[in-house]
Amino acid sequence: MTEATKPVYLKLRDIIAASILSGEYKEGDMLPSVRSFAAKQGANPLTVAKAYQGFQDDGLVEVQRGVGMYVAGGATEKLRTQERDNFMQNVWPPVVRQMKRIGISPQELLSLEDC
Repeated sequence: MTEATKPVYLKLRDIIAASILSGEYKEGDMLPSVRSFAAKQGANPLTVAKAYQGFQDDGLVEVQRGVGMYVAGGATEKLRTQERDNFMQNVWPPVVRQMKRIGISPQELLSLEDC
């Protein structure tokens, strides 16, 4: 699935996941309310609720009724593992195929790290 065809709730989920992985939201921190996040992203609150529900289903957030959602303990590592697995299974293979087609070697890539 390309970014253009990805459903909005998954795009919102990616934004939240990136915020957790970058440390903007640490384990134990409260996430923005559904309405607040929806307003900030220009999204429908029901769509944001669906994205948040996915985090809840995956055990990445804890809900305190009437208070809010908090980043669960271990969420950062779990997200990092999910992101790494997705990268290795879905992102990297087409890159490797393109590298082979155009003749880029792993050594060439490593030499770019100095740039």
